[in-house]
Amino acid sequence: MLGEYRITGRGAAEISASVERAVGAGRLEPGQALPPMRELAERLGVNPNTVAAAYRTLRERGVIETAGRRGSRVRAKPATTGRGFIRVEVTEGVRDVSEGNPDPALLPPLGPAFAAAAAEGDRSPVLYGQEPVEPELARLARADMDADGVPEGPVAVASGSLDALERVLAAHLRPGDVVAVEDPGWGGLLDLVPALGLRTAAVGVDEEGPRPDEVRRALAAGARALVVTDRAQNPTGAALSAARARALRRVLREHPQTLLIEDDHGHRIVDLPLHPLAGTTHHWAFVRSAAKACGPDLRLAVLTGDGVTLDRVRGRQRLGPGWVSRVTQRAVARLWADGAVDTVAVARAYGARRNALLEALAERGVEAHGRSGMNVWVPVPDETGAVARLLQAGWAVAPGARFRVAAPPGVRITVSTLAEEEAGALADAVASALGRGAGPSRA
Repeated sequence: MLGEYRITGRGAAEISASVERAVGAGRLEPGQALPPMRELAERLGVNPNTVAAAYRTLRERGVIETAGRRGSRVRAKPATTGRGFIRVEVTEGVRDVSEGNPDPALLPPLGPAFAAAAAEGDRSPVLYGQEPVEPELARLARADMDADGVPEGPVAVASGSLDALERVLAAHLRPGDVVAVEDPGWGGLLDLVPALGLRTAAVGVDEEGPRPDEVRRALAAGARALVVTDRAQNPTGAALSAARARALRRVLREHPQTLLIEDDHGHRIVDLPLHPLAGTTHHWAFVRSAAKACGPDLRLAVLTGDGVTLDRVRGRQRLGPGWVSRVTQRAVARLWADGAVDTVAVARAYGARRNALLEALAERGVEAHGRSGMNVWVPVPDETGAVARLLQAGWAVAPGARFRVAAPPGVRITVSTLAEEEAGALADAVASALGRGAGPSRA
């Protein structure tokens, strides 16, 4: 059943750690069955309750799943391995369009903002017991959200979008609860959900966002939470249209107990209007990250939501990190206040690069999607073959497996640093990898 690997340990913690190490190292593969609890207990000379406790821990950590009489097995995409490991090795001479990073040339200089923030900290040091949120950052964030129609609510600060999402999910859900997620969707979230002991319900996405009928089906089947990307959806570039937002609000009104989380990580890099869903359900959170516009290393996101949700998030945060550095908060506030990010220029630059590739692919008869943001999604019949052929042609793209639950295969191409004059060569390589031939279609 387990090949050469032998699970070891005398206590539940040791047994679960043995399994988790093996999964992380690839010695226990996704889908591989684990021994029945009584059988493993006999082999290890321990009480069956000890093995049961170990398996329960592994389920809660998203490493294994149990299906009644069919027993326990390693999850198809265990949290231990992480989707970040599904990548290609980029060798010298290969153009890397796989990583999903913003263009460094479009990021604002951080030095002046941090110097000013540090000087303010020297004059008035932040000490234990002070407010965790920089007032000016909260004011700016709230003003932006008011202008975009996000309902009134308190403001909290987290260490990036994923930290905010984790805190909101943990504030309301318990292991075993189901979260409706976009498919294809952000790999970080797809890893996080099982790592919290939660289960995913895949919801299909088109150019306008999650499909309402699939959201309705997931919520009717018992999903307790829904996570939606408002704009620049990763990996497809989808963005909520006004019509799609209205349709989703109708669905959510049928399920007012749903925990709704919106991720607007594309704020300040897209020029499409926001159509928020927030406030449609009793419990909700709206998250905005500084990563794409100001730089991933800032590790800062602001969030708002209903009073109960934000109170739980801030209360738990006090018992962990306490707060996000006020120096960093002040620096981000200064970047926002000074207009260091020219949203129109940044959105125009990403849009031109994205559209150049989309047009070149369309000329060659290749289907592709990318309504907003810095990514283009290309459906393919065989991910492994497409990625390998593109790598051989000198282009590294992201395998779609990093972003999928049940959606058909595809590859993600990040256009953030793609020069418009490169679009034709990349489109030729994609068309060739898909067997369409190179050069514009004559059909």
